[in-house]
Amino acid sequence: MATQTSQTAQAPRTARTYDVVVIGAGPVGENVADRVVRGGLTAAVVERELVGGECSYWACMPTKALLRGTAALRAARQVPGAREAVTGDLDVRAVLRRRDSFASDWKDEGQVSWLESAGIDLYRGQGRVTADRGVTVTAGDGTVTSLTARHAVVLATGTSALLPDIPGLAASAPWSSREAASAKAVPGRLAVIGGGVVASEMATAYAALGSTVTVLARDGVLPLAEPFAGELVTESLRAAGVSVRLGVEAVSVRREADGTVHVTLDDGERVEADEVLVAVGRTPNTQDLGLDALGLEPGGWLPVDDTLRVLGKDGTTPAADGWLYAAGDVNRRVLLTHQGKYQARAVGDVIVARAKGEKVEDGLWGRHVATADERAVPQVVFTEPELASVGLTAAAAEAAGLRVRVLDHDLAALAGSSLHAEGYRGHARMVVDEDRGVIVGFTLVGPDVAELLHAATIAIVGEVPLDRLWHAVPAFPTVSEVWLRLLEAYGR
Repeated sequence: MATQTSQTAQAPRTARTYDVVVIGAGPVGENVADRVVRGGLTAAVVERELVGGECSYWACMPTKALLRGTAALRAARQVPGAREAVTGDLDVRAVLRRRDSFASDWKDEGQVSWLESAGIDLYRGQGRVTADRGVTVTAGDGTVTSLTARHAVVLATGTSALLPDIPGLAASAPWSSREAASAKAVPGRLAVIGGGVVASEMATAYAALGSTVTVLARDGVLPLAEPFAGELVTESLRAAGVSVRLGVEAVSVRREADGTVHVTLDDGERVEADEVLVAVGRTPNTQDLGLDALGLEPGGWLPVDDTLRVLGKDGTTPAADGWLYAAGDVNRRVLLTHQGKYQARAVGDVIVARAKGEKVEDGLWGRHVATADERAVPQVVFTEPELASVGLTAAAAEAAGLRVRVLDHDLAALAGSSLHAEGYRGHARMVVDEDRGVIVGFTLVGPDVAELLHAATIAIVGEVPLDRLWHAVPAFPTVSEVWLRLLEAYGR
């Protein structure tokens, strides 16, 4: 198989045929291609930007690198003995250098090398789907390459930051999550429009890096999480010097000639900043994919069936005779990298199964479906304190018609917590489906709770009966003892 990494030396139009063509070479697209190649098929990926996608350069990795130094310093300062050894403040330049290294200095040679080693061909340019299992790739120099898929075309193009229609906002050169993740300097004043994950994490990071931060959270901080989680994070942000304005909305934005940004709120107040970060949601990258050729609406989300085939306008029948798939953020099931990669594994495997005429396992928790998207989505928000959750909140479980029992426990009451950090504050909640006797939701808020989450994910995915969980004894003295305390509260 010839590796295609450049179109510049070829004729104006060339053609290639593969078993599978993937548009989008982020983590999702890479995983789809890898699975089909491992399954014995050939694959090509098309990418218009950097191979590795949003997560590698502007989201997961660089943003967590920005936050990690702050978390490590906080942890040291909360333990007597270690606290006395800390003699300086956060080294901002070192933090930014480490961030740059995790973003590979915004170069993708390493990711391209991996594609080559995996036997996956790369075509750089804008990919557009045609109605004949085809993808047309237009490179930056105008070179056009036609790719044909024998079995499937997979759209894994992800999302971009949503820019709300606020007068003056676009003209004020606002930051999106990309600029926040890759900034070369720390602004003296930062205004954040939004209160979700990106807004909360970047407010945490930039306050620690030295910015005076104002958060404008119309719907509250982390509004989709359990209420106590948003409350604890809000308290922590305020303790760090962040001005958190709840229930307010930006109605206009203006940047002056000297660079100062003025954000006018619906209550008449005006916030001044050097930069304004907009973090209010995402929009699908489907505007320029040629979807109209398939009778689909450009610019919209791509609904899919249980095996992630794109559905037609009727919402029930697969589009394009079933050869078009969508994985990752673009299908709007779950906008998280790890869930997108989970979908990618299912998509890759089901394409191979269908190509070989093998049985498709599309029942609940089957090999070729992404059941966890509906029942067991884990997520960590790297604020201070961390928020780790999986499954349903109490409110979501009740809205789903489940007969639930909610159990809460103060993490600070555990022996392991008192050893972990002086002044530890945190909270845990377990949501139980009473009719089945299994956990359907679990939330932890507190310092360094991220690594506790997978145990809850396994319990929910495995539908482990609470009677059996009594035999999973947590080691003492660890914060995991919260499992025992919650089970004691539930009763045997």
